[in-house]
Amino acid sequence: MTNSEISLSVDVLVIGWGKGGKTLAAALAGTGQKVAMIEQFESMHGGTCINIGCVPTKTLVHDAQERREDDDAASCWARAVQRRDTLIGTLRDVNHHMLADLDTVTLVDGRARFVGERTVEVSGGEDRLTVTAPTVVVNTGAVPSRPDLPGIDDAIASGRVHDSTSLQHADPFPRRLAVVGAGPIGLEFASMFAGFGAEVTVLNRRPRLLPAEDEDVAAEVQSVLEGDGITVLHEADLRGVEDGAEEALLRLGVAGRSRELAVEAVLLATGRRPATDDLGLEAAGIDVDERGAIVVDEHLRTSAHGVFALGDVHGGAQQTYLSLDDHRIVLSQLTGDGSRSTSDRVAVPTTTFLTPPLAAVGLTESEAREQGRDVLVATQKVAAIKAMPRPKTLGDPRGLVKIVVDAGTDEIVGARLFHVDAQEVINLIALAMRAGTTATQLRDGIWTHPSSTEALNETLGKLAPVE
Repeated sequence: MTNSEISLSVDVLVIGWGKGGKTLAAALAGTGQKVAMIEQFESMHGGTCINIGCVPTKTLVHDAQERREDDDAASCWARAVQRRDTLIGTLRDVNHHMLADLDTVTLVDGRARFVGERTVEVSGGEDRLTVTAPTVVVNTGAVPSRPDLPGIDDAIASGRVHDSTSLQHADPFPRRLAVVGAGPIGLEFASMFAGFGAEVTVLNRRPRLLPAEDEDVAAEVQSVLEGDGITVLHEADLRGVEDGAEEALLRLGVAGRSRELAVEAVLLATGRRPATDDLGLEAAGIDVDERGAIVVDEHLRTSAHGVFALGDVHGGAQQTYLSLDDHRIVLSQLTGDGSRSTSDRVAVPTTTFLTPPLAAVGLTESEAREQGRDVLVATQKVAAIKAMPRPKTLGDPRGLVKIVVDAGTDEIVGARLFHVDAQEVINLIALAMRAGTTATQLRDGIWTHPSSTEALNETLGKLAPVE
């Protein structure tokens, strides 16, 4: 008995239920267009951010911050994971109905693969489904990269070695954790698990943390991490894993010397790559770069007519709010005047959710120097800022504030905030940069009290020329 063949023709086909794709699908359905949304995994309805990325991890970060020193680590972890799962289940259901309740949207669970121009076959069901559309949007996101090392496959199979998804359900709670990689994901998980009470070692392959940041900022971050009991090994790389019944023995190279480290769990935070494997992109005439990212122009058009790519799958910074802005660009192409593009993006902020958070926007002091800019710089340790009581009221006055200002225009060209509420204050500075609001206006601004924003009143009053 053969399975039946079904063909579906729609106005817009979206592959992957990420932030940009789901928002675009809803917007186009609202105009009466017929939309098909294909997602490989039911557990990913809503996309990476709400299911395995931003929201669940920050839920765990929050609960780690709430843990008291004498609380049992394993019990706190179990409660946090349960709260995480309850919240994500609710959000996934909301996101599912965001599209399922629309009359012109067809939801398809399965694996999509291009078999021709703007035509895909969907596997995973009992029937053979072919979907065609004049407009196709690829929104498949990114997946964790994994090094090929001796013993690592066995350690992954045993549950000893994790990626950033599986570690969120580590069982039992790892009391000794090695984090391979010191990027945002690695440092966030290191800070989180240290908060839950784990003994954490970070393997950083570079000579210092955060090489893209100024040395004083990186040094402050390292000081805080070490103050939380985290060990950071620089110029360190993982060479192999020997898995055992109770622990794994890691074979390392640290500053050119061999070393061993015994841990209960390992996080591979070695980056994420675009999820383009086995999509059949060549059948659709869609070009990719050397990393497998779909090549797009400033309007997110691919090399194939009528095909766009949104979010992490086209490379670049992996931020859910950039994926959201991607949907605006494509919506402008499909229903507007087509004027929006990636070149419109100015002063895009980022936050690494350490405890406290590290937020950034614009140039570092070093980058400003390299560009030959005439700038003023203000730097203050949070504990020393008299007009910033909020971190002290919360019991965490660690970190620093560093702001770089153009000496000629008085406009802010960059900022690094490492303190309580930094993820919020950085948005104000980013808006000021976009709007041309001056450093003097921010310095003399009237802000609520007590708040972390008040640091601007004092810190911007200490601007000094770069020597």
